[in-house]
Amino acid sequence: MAGLENEIKADYIGRVNKALQFIDERLDTALSLEVVSNVAFFSPFHFHRIFKAITNETLNSYVNRRRLEKAAAVLMHKPEISISELSLMYGFTSNSSFTRAFKNFYGLSPSEFRRQNPGNFSKIGKEESKNGQEMPIFEKYICNINQLKNWLQMNAKIEIKEMGDMNLAYVTSIGHEGIANAYNVLIKWAKLQGLLDIPGTKMVTIYHDSFKITAPEKVRISACISLNDPLITTKQIGSCTIEKGKFIVGSFFIPLSDFEKSWNGLFIWMNENGYKKAERNPFEIYHSDYRVHPEKRCLVDFYIPIL
Repeated sequence: MAGLENEIKADYIGRVNKALQFIDERLDTALSLEVVSNVAFFSPFHFHRIFKAITNETLNSYVNRRRLEKAAAVLMHKPEISISELSLMYGFTSNSSFTRAFKNFYGLSPSEFRRQNPGNFSKIGKEESKNGQEMPIFEKYICNINQLKNWLQMNAKIEIKEMGDMNLAYVTSIGHEGIANAYNVLIKWAKLQGLLDIPGTKMVTIYHDSFKITAPEKVRISACISLNDPLITTKQIGSCTIEKGKFIVGSFFIPLSDFEKSWNGLFIWMNENGYKKAERNPFEIYHSDYRVHPEKRCLVDFYIPIL
């Protein structure tokens, strides 16, 4: 009975993963319960319950949050795009409806959000100040920019690279605390496939959300392994492709505690050197296992897709 329950759970996760990919690719369209449930091969009634059980959000809440967070990322990185253009890009019926939804979510209007220093804005939502007024939540810890740049200069090799398509098998985690379990599932499957014995196989982490604009428990992360040849995946193991393109690549040899600092520094480097982030997702490629290093350090490349 337990085996059957696990198989059903894996099947549900795989079908919801297809729905998540579908949503991300079509945020500018009408994403009704009927349309998305059909992609996952569920009835609307069953999909509504299963989607919430896996993601801890209703479909409508998830879609609205993704639209607003994508819009926030554009506000931070693409000042040339107007508020009106942005509302249409992410499926809002009017500029006013977008502005109202954005302010309800972030506590700031889109134009006010854009004026804020993007490096200071971290977590979604609002909190009450002492006088009862709503105010945006800011990062608890803000690195001194000059110190961060100096640290980056000492610890990173930064290059601009063109990369071809990379085929991957993946397991998705909703929330950063689930990524270790996602890798456990992936590695168990990869061992059975003999993938870990193939020279050049790499472990890859893809970030579908930014920790600066998405709450940690809602960030979607994919634990991945590179594939030389197409493989038949399972109900719980999906397949995807990192599309070819140009990337800022920061190479580091660091402990896990320095990953956030490395990402922050790399994005600062991107802005100061005049590069623009592309719509594709940033990711990490690991060249060593930190668990076997005496100082728990990892040889890792951070990739930011750029235009």
